[in-house]
Amino acid sequence: MIFATLEHILTHISFSIISIVILIHLMNLLVYKIEGLRNSSEKGMIATFFSITGFLVIRWISSGHFPLSNLYESLIFLSWSLSIIHMIPYLGNHKKDLRAITAPSAILTQGFATSGLSTEMHQSAILVPALQSQWLMMHVSMMLLSYAALLCGSLLSVALLVITFQKKIDCFLKNKNFLSLRESFFFGDMEYLNEKVSVLKKTSFLSFQNFYKYQLIQRLDYWSYRVISLGFTFLTIGILSGAVWANEAWGSYWNWDPKETWAFITWTIFAIYLHIRTNPKLQDQGTNSAFVASIGFLLIWICYFGINLLGIGFHSYGSF
Repeated sequence: MIFATLEHILTHISFSIISIVILIHLMNLLVYKIEGLRNSSEKGMIATFFSITGFLVIRWISSGHFPLSNLYESLIFLSWSLSIIHMIPYLGNHKKDLRAITAPSAILTQGFATSGLSTEMHQSAILVPALQSQWLMMHVSMMLLSYAALLCGSLLSVALLVITFQKKIDCFLKNKNFLSLRESFFFGDMEYLNEKVSVLKKTSFLSFQNFYKYQLIQRLDYWSYRVISLGFTFLTIGILSGAVWANEAWGSYWNWDPKETWAFITWTIFAIYLHIRTNPKLQDQGTNSAFVASIGFLLIWICYFGINLLGIGFHSYGSF
């Protein structure tokens, strides 16, 4: 009873803190120069991390096994993984790079786990015989860490595609204005020419905007590549450890279970991403690899959540 009460308190504390963090981020968008708010949001994410950590430790002690036996526990662990990724840029003094992705992702994940699932699913249950193995912590934790990293990296790639597309539209409109300016010069429309000259006076401002967008695109590409590489490593370890566990539990390393199949498809897509991103012979690496990563974003949700909705196959333990 005490453990259940502590779990309930820590879950709601972490959810409340991360909700406040999101509000602080929104306020920073409106009032950019409030440095105290920005610092408090980072402290809030750290407090959220320790609250979720406390929940997982208490659930581990009370249940007697690592808390990854059902969908609710896996969602909480996924939120915990996102909070870890949120704090990674602190090691390199890049505090702003990932927080726009990780904080909203963490609150959506934990919000769904807390409010979207039935109360019965919040309860810890005795492990079925197939899950009573030392491979539970190794395999499931690696898979969820990979999901968290790959989701964040894919969202950064989606943002890169949006900004790149917007930049190309701006360049197209700018070239169109230049052509109309040249046309007006040949036809002697001096009044129209004067209007266009006033537009060209803003070129320095537009150039600054383009330079800022270029820097932003480079940073998004930098972080998406590194986070996806980390997630791909976790995914590879998770699949290999799952194969060993499957051989112990079911007598075969690979059974083409729906979860296994979609995990392999996801692994293949991100392997293609890394090939495109690291191959210097390919043109427009950043945009093309970002497009592949955006496809991978959908595949991760199918692999993690879609299969659980169906509740079929050997991995039906975490289904609804």
